[in-house]
Amino acid sequence: MVLVFGTLSFWLREAGVSRAEIGYFSWVVLAYSVKWMWSPLADRLQIPWLYRLLGRRRSWLLLSQAAVMLGILGISYSDPQQDLALMALFAVILAFASATQDISVDAFRIESAPEQMQAALAAAYLLGYRLAMILASAGTLWLAALFATSPDYQLASWQHAYSVMALCMLPCIITTLLCQEPVNTLLSANTSTGKPWQRFVSWLKLAIVAPFVDFFQRYRWQALVILALIACYRMSDVVMGVMANAFYVDMGFSKEEVASISKVFGVIMTLVGAALGGVLLNRFGTLKILFLGAVLSAVTNLLFSLLSVIGHDVFWLTVVISADNLSAGIATSAFIAYLSSLVNLAYTATQYAVFSSLMLLLPKFIGGFSGEWVESMGYSQFFMVTALSGIPALILIVIIGYCKMIPSDNVLDNDELSRRETP
Repeated sequence: MVLVFGTLSFWLREAGVSRAEIGYFSWVVLAYSVKWMWSPLADRLQIPWLYRLLGRRRSWLLLSQAAVMLGILGISYSDPQQDLALMALFAVILAFASATQDISVDAFRIESAPEQMQAALAAAYLLGYRLAMILASAGTLWLAALFATSPDYQLASWQHAYSVMALCMLPCIITTLLCQEPVNTLLSANTSTGKPWQRFVSWLKLAIVAPFVDFFQRYRWQALVILALIACYRMSDVVMGVMANAFYVDMGFSKEEVASISKVFGVIMTLVGAALGGVLLNRFGTLKILFLGAVLSAVTNLLFSLLSVIGHDVFWLTVVISADNLSAGIATSAFIAYLSSLVNLAYTATQYAVFSSLMLLLPKFIGGFSGEWVESMGYSQFFMVTALSGIPALILIVIIGYCKMIPSDNVLDNDELSRRETP
């Protein structure tokens, strides 16, 4: 997602694309917010030949990873100054492929271990995710600077950097081929009989209707409060993040400076945040760390506001990037664990895709207007407004904690899972 959401905005700003256009360009990643629309396919559809060879989860992973690699290559051969629409097309392809990969990875992770292990898995998943973000952000910036022959904008340097990022998908593909399919998906063969239209109706009910009915039956009216929290929890950092790299460019920071600081302090704080998040979750519980993460996300936005006043200062850039990665590690670790605890293993891919899609839908949509807001109010006030946007999430967490909306056990035994999977 970073290659079409964060790093690409640095490239576009260097190429002279306006902040308003960069903001609207970020709507490309709304694909992540509607991935629930095709997530039932990942739960039920068997990809010919690949399913027999790899199983359901790994076959979808392999297909999506290959598409991600092709999407990045397409962007690497684009020129935003000559044909921004063509670059947007490849970015859309990449976003849809990456969202599909997320669906399969989340389902794979949740089905690989029982609920009591999900906090540890969430921390491990977050660690890998944040390190990949560092590679896609700082790594790409560093490569673009390495390939450049002058400080001025050079198209070829960015194209070479994105080509290298495409090749970085090869270890992911190899890992998918070598890893073991989760046992739960091996039990989910569809043994339905009857006429073709009857099988289709049965599949429709089980794959699309049943996951939504199950969630509202388990939580009833509380489901609306939970969904509201999911919708606004990432508001402050996602809306701010649309303009982060454009902000660095406008403040006069070079690709080397941003990449170097992210590579060193960003990685360290990512490791600390992911590890600390896992420890705090086990010690204090999910809701308390959710609240802490929301507070820290808002505070780091205020640090960006302070940096906009200070101007080009490498020390303060280090402080801001370090704090941002630390807070993101804690907040995301808690949020992933919370979303995972809401999922029924009979509908893993669909329900988690709905939750993670809803998590990004409103923030990504609002973030599309962030360029216009920066143009009208300036960076300092913009970052302050994004910090205040985290208040609704804090209120909802308090309500959920007060009403004791505790997620139900999402672990099904094999007999129950097989019964639910068979119409």
